[in-house]
Parts: sequence; C-alpha cells; structure tokens
Amino acid sequence: MAHEGILMGMGNPLLDISAVVDEHFLQKYDLKSNNAILAEEKHVPMYEEMANNPNVEYTAGGATQNSIRVAQWMLQIPGATSYIGCIGKDKFGEEMKKNSKLTGVNVQYYEDESTPTGTCAVCVVGDQRSLVANLSAANCYKSEHLKRPENWALVEKAKFYYIAGFFLTVSPDSIQLVSEHAAAHDKIFMMNLSAPVICEFFKDAQEKFLPYMDFLFGNETEARTFSKVHGWETENVEEIALSLSRWPKASGTHKRIVVITQGADPVVVAEDGKVKKFPVIFLPKDKIVDTNGAGDAFVGGFLSQLVQEKSIEDCVRAGCYAANVIIQRPGCTYPEKPDFN
Repeated sequence: MAHEGILMGMGNPLLDISAVVDEHFLQKYDLKSNNAILAEEKHVPMYEEMANNPNVEYTAGGATQNSIRVAQWMLQIPGATSYIGCIGKDKFGEEMKKNSKLTGVNVQYYEDESTPTGTCAVCVVGDQRSLVANLSAANCYKSEHLKRPENWALVEKAKFYYIAGFFLTVSPDSIQLVSEHAAAHDKIFMMNLSAPVICEFFKDAQEKFLPYMDFLFGNETEARTFSKVHGWETENVEEIALSLSRWPKASGTHKRIVVITQGADPVVVAEDGKVKKFPVIFLPKDKIVDTNGAGDAFVGGFLSQLVQEKSIEDCVRAGCYAANVIIQRPGCTYPEKPDFN
C-alpha cells in the first residue's frame, strides 16, 4: 500500500502566472497556442504585463510539481509524496512554499540567494494555452543539495520517481543519481517527453536516460517530434509508442511502458509489444475552462494508482479523471477532495 514518501518528484518549480489574453497578445510576443517554450529576451516585458492583468492568478506550478501535487491530492495520505527543486529567496519563493505546504507534499526546496524564483506565463486564449517558462532560480538546482543526508533520505525512502523532461536542461547529474539508484534497487523510474523543444534540442540527454525509464509519458505532438528527430519516418502515435517501449533497458527488472495522451482522443499505452487504447472522459467544449496542466494532471492521477500497485487500466482511468477535473478549472487546481473510485 501507499505510504509516506513512496513517490518522489524532482523538477523545475515555477510560480504560474495565469491570465486570459487575446490573439493580438500572442502575436505581439511571437507565441503559438498549445505550445511550451523557454523565455527569451523578447518575452521579458510580458510577465509584468500579465501581472497587471485584472484576472491574473498565481499557482505553485512547474510540470513535475503539478503532477506530484495532483498525485498527493488523489492519494489523500499526508506526505505520501515528496518534491525537490530550486526557488529564489524572494516573495514568489515564499508564495510557492506556502502554496506547496498546503497541498500536503513534502517539499524540500534548494533556495538560491541571488536568483529570483522561476515563473511560467500561462497565456490562456479560449480553451488553449501557451506556456512561456522563465526558469530563473529553477535553473540553478545543484546535485549537492540532493546529496545532503536529509534529502538523499527521501530518495532512499521512495519506491517511485517521476521527473519531467524539462529537468534535463537543469541538472542531468541529479537525474543520473536517481535513475541509477532506481535501477540498482529495483524501483520504478519515470520521465516525460515534456515538450517538442526537449525532444529536438536535448536529444542526447533524453537518449542517455531512456534506458532507465520504466514508464515514459508524453503527448502526441511530443511523440511525433521524437519520431521525426530520430528519423523514424512515421507520424503514427501507436507505432512511435511501440518503438519507444522497445528501446533498450538499463536493467532487465522492469519492462518499459509508454503512455501517450492525445487530448480528446484515446490514450495510447504500449506494453509487451502491444498497444492498447483507452477512451478519455468526454467533456462538452463549453465545460472546458483551461487545458493548462491537463497533461501534468493525467500523470499525477496515473501515479496515484501506480504507487498502490493498481492495474494499468485503473492508472489510466485515474489519469483521465484527474485531467477531466483540472480542465474544468482555471490553472492546475482541484477541489478539496477527489471523488474517484
């Protein structure tokens, strides 16, 4: 059964600054809807503009942190999850700590003295969103923090590890420590493709850790980008998921299971050389408030059942449930208690 500290996440904690904008705003900052990018110089003024928006909302975010928060919410076991990442010593950092503690996750942030807390602009247009991450302090995580006895104790206590692909750009040596520990101790190590930009520009880092991944998550756009980058000459998501599941493993203890979401289309799961498809919960368009965090929520729901050793079918069902709840609310937020059974 799930116990305290069973699931550990490591990633880029970002304070989500979420606001409804229009097409003109996207054009002004050269953004595409339904995309995730890292901020460049031209995007800097955007954060101020959004902070001044009357409908702005702040949430403790970042892909991994979202998934861990949702898993914690679904589990309802205090401290079942832990999370590590880097924030700044500033008001946004304080906001993040306050926000995270309320969720019941055991957060152990490394606090950088000289860099501001990372933020993510969530630009909402209709039911689509464009994410622009300004990593700032999240980019400053050091594996020395992970190696501290009190933090390494979290690694040793956990049986499941989840890290979004975005962390490949920050601390590959931390990922290496955790992935090798998982392989050596018969634990479950999981990552996410996370964004087309990761598949394109961090191909080598992604390939280095693929052998350690017992579960790999992603969406259809990321899967197709991975296929293109590797010259697989297919856009068929089922074929791509199968090829990913067959990628060589670092340890023979666990097979690799690949889980690809496709928005409103069925979830594709590749396992044992076969593909299964699971329908998502239908939701009328007028019920969709904000798709931001839907993929993260899916993973969180999935993990909440996986750590309880439920079937893949139950894991997918919980993932679909969590995503369905989150897209009916602004940002990656949820009611006090889940009603999943």
